[in-house]
Amino acid sequence: MKKYALVTGSSRGIGKAIALSLAQKGYHLFINSSKSRKDLETLGAEITEFGGCCTLLPGDVGDPQQVEIMFKSIREITDTLDVLVNNAGISKVGLLQDLDLHDWDALIATNLSSVFYCSKLAVPMMLTQKKGKIINISSIWGIAGASCEVAYATTKGGINSFTKALAKELAPSNIQVNAIACGVIETDMNNIFDLEEKESIRNEIPAGRFGTPKEVAELVTDLTENHPYLTGQVIALDGGMIS
Repeated sequence: MKKYALVTGSSRGIGKAIALSLAQKGYHLFINSSKSRKDLETLGAEITEFGGCCTLLPGDVGDPQQVEIMFKSIREITDTLDVLVNNAGISKVGLLQDLDLHDWDALIATNLSSVFYCSKLAVPMMLTQKKGKIINISSIWGIAGASCEVAYATTKGGINSFTKALAKELAPSNIQVNAIACGVIETDMNNIFDLEEKESIRNEIPAGRFGTPKEVAELVTDLTENHPYLTGQVIALDGGMIS
């Protein structure tokens, strides 16, 4: 039977790598982006080029009404969903007293509320088949905290707690919920740092390098394909940075 997966924030970076990896495993991908329609179309072309299947779902997952519209489109294609990867996220670096209310609200909506909105609608589609995987892309800063990233760390800490609680709720229904707490990954999000700052961060990582989107995607794919007894875990993928 065909398998279906939704990856939010999948137009580039980690989300794109995850979408490509799952498409190569035979999943019909629902790919999403709130702003990068052109990048989403490029990803769709890449997937179809190697024989994969995908459906483009542009929309802001931080907006519950847009999420409802997205899932209506999904249900027109399938009654079930095998995998949900909550990957959409934004960041804001700066002192707490300089963070304005708009930035706080945007971070909460995009990073945390989106996980609730999408999971709420995905769970019934998984319950019908008594199986499913929800994988939340988190951050080590949700575990350890990060100076000048209070709002971002707060959203990721919330994701970690959400993951543990929902895993207990859904375990009897054979639905596993886990999170990957990423360390510093080589993505556009980290281009706010100059070369000197990046080198300083790199020196704090025991592995001596940043992670790659492909490495995150490999772990996500492994979780989707295997480990039915593994649930409620926040797995740090950080090169030993906070271990």
